Amino acid sequence: MVSTLNTAARVADRGPGIYGSGVQTITASTSADASFNGKTVVLTAAAGLTITLPAATGSGWRARFVLGATVTSNSTVIKVANSTDAFVGFSQVVSDNAAAVLGYIASAGTDDTVTLNGTTTGGYIGDIIEVEDIAAGTFRVKIAGKATGTEATPFSATV
Repeated sequence: MVSTLNTAARVADRGPGIYGSGVQTITASTSADASFNGKTVVLTAAAGLTITLPAATGSGWRARFVLGATVTSNSTVIKVANSTDAFVGFSQVVSDNAAAVLGYIASAGTDDTVTLNGTTTGGYIGDIIEVEDIAAGTFRVKIAGKATGTEATPFSATV
């Protein structure tokens, strides 16, 4: 039987942990600030949105972004604030091709944008993107999700 709880309720039921300081729901593009720190942020825009991260300073700022709706048009984008910041980390996605798991690595020092398009790069309800400010100019990123079609990396250097 499929649970009738919505994604935000399921996330909130997990209790305290490193993301134990609450759940915040976002419905439109915004810049992440101190209010996001330590929270699970549920992104509920099926038409996509953009989250711009604060500058990476090594502060330990972290947020977990959970898609509360599948992206059906445009893209959901998480990007750094400036051209000197970048991601290190990876994405693991379950493929619709015989349930294969695929992995993509963020190119350290260059990749600064995560794009989930609702198909080939992910963007399905329940996908998770964890971001942490680990050093000046560096965010650690970890993505777990689903992708379909001819799967591709969600990482790019576009800022």
